[in-house]
Amino acid sequence: MRIISGTLKGRRFSPPKSFSARPTTDIARESLFNVLNNRIDFEDLSVLDLFGGTGSISYEFASRGCSNITTVELNYKHFSFIKSMLKEFELSDAIKVIKADVFKYIQKDSMTYDLVFADPPFDLKNFDEIPDRFFENKLLKDDGVFILEHSDKKSFEDHPYFTEVKKYGKVHFSFFSVKE
Repeated sequence: MRIISGTLKGRRFSPPKSFSARPTTDIARESLFNVLNNRIDFEDLSVLDLFGGTGSISYEFASRGCSNITTVELNYKHFSFIKSMLKEFELSDAIKVIKADVFKYIQKDSMTYDLVFADPPFDLKNFDEIPDRFFENKLLKDDGVFILEHSDKKSFEDHPYFTEVKKYGKVHFSFFSVKE
């Protein structure tokens, strides 16, 4: 895997073979960040990365100048891998990684964020509940964006906060916002 753009552009990282996470592909990540490049100023963002996995999304935000990133990951191997990459990439000041269950974390977190990205396991039992559970906890700033990565087998277009979907092969990114 590689970091697509920014100060760490081209830097590679390889999760161990025993990794159980399904990382966002380089192509899908590049496409998503091309969309975001035209919409947001990375340097001023507060970002919450849920289901951190390899940490690739957080590294992309940090590489583009974002310095207020919180990554939540429950799996100890994944959490440890992210911690080691923060050290290797010298991103410990920009990214705070927390080992926690995402659903418990979002119930307790009192911060609000400009952008929240969630890439849960596609076979997660309560996957369809994620947008509702997220919005119940009011973690998004008024003009913020929640992005949920999911397979092409899911659709969230009927959700009241859904705004659009970006499709890259079998990977889809649904965008949600509380803006009217």
